[in-house]
Amino acid sequence: MNRVLTTQPYLHLQHPTHFNLTGTMSLTSILSADAIDKAIKDCQAPESFNHKKFFQLCGLSKKSPQEIRNVFGIFDSDGNGFIEEDELKFFLQMFSSGARVLTGNEIKSLLSAADDDGDGKIGIDEFQTMVLS
Repeated sequence: MNRVLTTQPYLHLQHPTHFNLTGTMSLTSILSADAIDKAIKDCQAPESFNHKKFFQLCGLSKKSPQEIRNVFGIFDSDGNGFIEEDELKFFLQMFSSGARVLTGNEIKSLLSAADDDGDGKIGIDEFQTMVLS
């Protein structure tokens, strides 16, 4: 599959429909735009991101296992079956293109919260466990 490179990662996810311009699912097909906005506003300041609170505010922690797996597929931007550190940097921008990037400490915290096997990346089962914990 061909991927379009952009200087603004994940900008295409804010397309107003439930599918982005590449025909893949967007987060607003699973989560409400209002809930996403609320969660993003709560962690605007650097070092203020708390994954548990964020998942509660955006409504992800209340979604079905399949919906959480669908969200994982959106975050796995290179399609290798894992969310890696370079993808985590833009985690908030996956929800809203105008959001800030995560700091190094926030990335490490998010990774350590989910990476149960210590391989330095988050697999789909690890992601689901983290979201539902």
